[in-house]
Amino acid sequence: MNPGKFRYREENGVATITLDRPDRLNALTLETYRGLVDLFADLQSRETVHVAVLTGTGRAFCSGGDVNEIIGPLLSRNAGGLLEFTRMTCDLVRNIRLLRKPVIASLNGLVAGAGAVIALASDFRIASEEARIAFLFTKVGLSGADMGATFLLPRVVGLGRATELLMLGEFISASEAERWGLYHRVVPSDRLEAETEGLARRLAEGPSFAYGLTKEMLGQELTFSLETALESEAQAQAICMQHPDYREAYQAFIEKRPPRFSGAKGP
Repeated sequence: MNPGKFRYREENGVATITLDRPDRLNALTLETYRGLVDLFADLQSRETVHVAVLTGTGRAFCSGGDVNEIIGPLLSRNAGGLLEFTRMTCDLVRNIRLLRKPVIASLNGLVAGAGAVIALASDFRIASEEARIAFLFTKVGLSGADMGATFLLPRVVGLGRATELLMLGEFISASEAERWGLYHRVVPSDRLEAETEGLARRLAEGPSFAYGLTKEMLGQELTFSLETALESEAQAQAICMQHPDYREAYQAFIEKRPPRFSGAKGP
């Protein structure tokens, strides 16, 4: 799938997407963007996939848009062509956030520019100690408001930290990103794969329907009033109570055994 740009593998309910341009620090091309946009849309209906993992090869997770294949060519586009490109990049974040399955960003190295926003859009961020991160947009004369960054980042690290990251565009270390709440976990590089696999396996074996509804509600309730949120959650929980996973969890508790969740789409 999209050879030379990223690799795709499915195993035990986990889809692993590996950005595969190590010589270019996994910089994104137009082809890579389009492939990822389509892939995350497709994962919505892949019943064999319960969790998606995004990672990179070599020294970087993703260094952002490729200078030669994206940044330079954009200079020759008119306003309509530029908007077509920026909307496509936003489609990637949209499809990651709308996917009713957990997405783990396994950050093996440098995380920069669009790569930082892709990591931000993921549900979990596990990083190696080498995974410093920067939202570089203002460094190249662009707004920090890129691919949903000014929407998502304040909700993760707060307005003050988001302002610093998006305006200054400076790198922060993995340990600092963890202190700020941007990274969920930082581990030695030789432990990253095992930590990622452990979390992916736990999620893949868990109640997929409940995870999907939780992610959907987290997105929807960002703009809800308290009253709207309470009613929405009442309805969401009533739906989950009709799902076979709810009964299975009860039976497992009674029988003193681990639950065996079905992965069914709905009640």
